[in-house]
Amino acid sequence: MEELRAQFPVLDRVAYLNAGTNGPVPARAFEAAERSLREQLEQGRSSKPWFEHQIERIDELRERAARLLGATTADVALTGSTTDGINAVLHALDIKPGDEILTSDEEHPGVLGPIATARDTRGATVRVAPFADLPDEVGEFTRLVVTSHVSWATGRVMDCEPLAASGALVVLDGAQGLGAVPVDVGALGCDFYAASGQKWLCGPGGMGYLYANPELVPELPAPWSGYHAMEWSEEALVPALQPDARRLATGFPVPHHVEWSHASLDVLEEAGIDAVHTAAIEAAERFAAMLRDRGIPVADRGATTLVSFEVPDPEGFSQKASDQGIVIRFLPSRPWARASVGAWNTDEELQRLAELAAAAAGAA
Repeated sequence: MEELRAQFPVLDRVAYLNAGTNGPVPARAFEAAERSLREQLEQGRSSKPWFEHQIERIDELRERAARLLGATTADVALTGSTTDGINAVLHALDIKPGDEILTSDEEHPGVLGPIATARDTRGATVRVAPFADLPDEVGEFTRLVVTSHVSWATGRVMDCEPLAASGALVVLDGAQGLGAVPVDVGALGCDFYAASGQKWLCGPGGMGYLYANPELVPELPAPWSGYHAMEWSEEALVPALQPDARRLATGFPVPHHVEWSHASLDVLEEAGIDAVHTAAIEAAERFAAMLRDRGIPVADRGATTLVSFEVPDPEGFSQKASDQGIVIRFLPSRPWARASVGAWNTDEELQRLAELAAAAAGAA
């Protein structure tokens, strides 16, 4: 993990504990993006071989994402974000008036927004249940369950087994899952899993990954149709959609973002993805224990990388932490500040943040 930490120049300057928003950028990723941009600048970007190479690199990235998801390459599409993936799914599915969408009280606005659009434009009904109770709330009219794999607010893990057995379609927000904790979409039993590239995978903004159940894909339209969603373009009005999850893609990612994503995955894979997961999850639990030892309330959480803790004025506390060279975030409308603990963080950094939280609580 010391070698992994050395890959991120920002860690020489600050204690970076906000990968749950955007992960730190490896130097190698910057260099890869810069090389790609220079190639485009000096050699152009319009030849047939150049375009074919970009498609190859996109497919290679889909293959690597599929391994992280426990899926096959055919079942993975590239999107622009977790929210893009959720939107793609909700627009592709034939949602009818009265279909119930069940969600939890710990969902991110990036998920709630697409749900609200399905309600307002397709006539779906929306029901919100407590996160922990969600599996027991699936009813006979529930068509879709749209919820987090890992809660962005608390770090709790959804009990997915009963959801998968319920008969409803299950759409998981994996923004705080992929790259942070082990993911196996088969074991989760979900129909769709939307994730981000810029968070725990340390990739660029504008990159996301979407798993789609291959049994459902053939009946789905392309929600964001175009050249990228077609198997061939000669007869685009047919249309000849891709036979797999690629029909759900939201466009072609730009080349320098693809190369950045590959380079960041290289860094994480060289450290060992399993080792990165384990180190981050164990460090987060140590940090939660440090807080509890100091009398700081910690939100109920699972074996994840997020630790939300109660402090007076979370927004002000986050700014105070920033002033001390510690990057975290506060959660609007909730009493918590949130630390996103990565494998690249040290116990000394965690100790500093725990002591700062204790001082803030003592001064209140």
